[in-house]
Amino acid sequence: QVQLVESGGGLVQAGGSLRLSCAASGLTSGSYARAWFRQAPGKEREFVAAINWSGTVYADSVKGRFTLSRDYAKNTADLQMNSLKPEDTAVYYCAAGAVRGPLSRKEAYVYWGQGTQVTVSP
Repeated sequence: QVQLVESGGGLVQAGGSLRLSCAASGLTSGSYARAWFRQAPGKEREFVAAINWSGTVYADSVKGRFTLSRDYAKNTADLQMNSLKPEDTAVYYCAAGAVRGPLSRKEAYVYWGQGTQVTVSP
């Protein structure tokens, strides 16, 4: 049984940094893509960043500020978030899946964590 557990959310002032971590258990295939999505109140869940064997992709809104990294030995996928803005406030979800096609499609991911709240104050 695959489980994804996020950690590292919290409250930070604009311009600050946070690091989110997603720990996977039961995920035996290193070929799975790992991703982060976020959902703000009243909005749909949106793509943030993803990584697979071919590289890393980012949403335009976070490019240059967020960095996604993966540790195959620890089976983690960490999202370093710098220069945070109030509009980054959301629940952040990690995801994993044997994605075929665009990494930004949330429908392509089978496994999801329960989410961690990130709040950025002005």
